[in-house]
Amino acid sequence: MGDISKDIKSTFKSNRLKAFINLKYTANWLSSMENEYFKPFGISPQQYNILRILRGAGQKMKVQIVKERMVERAPNATRLMDKLCEKDLISRKRCEEDRRVVYVEITKDGLQLLTDIDNAPERLNLVDNLSDEEAVQLSNLLDKIR
Repeated sequence: MGDISKDIKSTFKSNRLKAFINLKYTANWLSSMENEYFKPFGISPQQYNILRILRGAGQKMKVQIVKERMVERAPNATRLMDKLCEKDLISRKRCEEDRRVVYVEITKDGLQLLTDIDNAPERLNLVDNLSDEEAVQLSNLLDKIR
């Protein structure tokens, strides 16, 4: 089992400070692990999130709604969607009535990529060492922090 004090060779003035540093350290570690996992699929975790949102919607969505639903708010969401369009994983269409509104929709290739990720033999299992009860507890504690 990891210990933040040993991992970063530091002591803490309080348990709350230790928890805060541990939370930041773990978030950074999770981000690195996600980046490595999605690299072979040619997408970033944020792009995966966009594809997942569009698959769940099952129809075209306004770009602004996709941005609002993203787990990790990305100021560069439009650029992320540009790259997904270039890879033919999503399609984009302007609204006829209001040219400021842009719709995006997942393509067949995007759906296939998500299926490939879902069925990959090596899956992203970063919380598999938690029991269901521990996962609920962790989720509740994170909700409490926010």
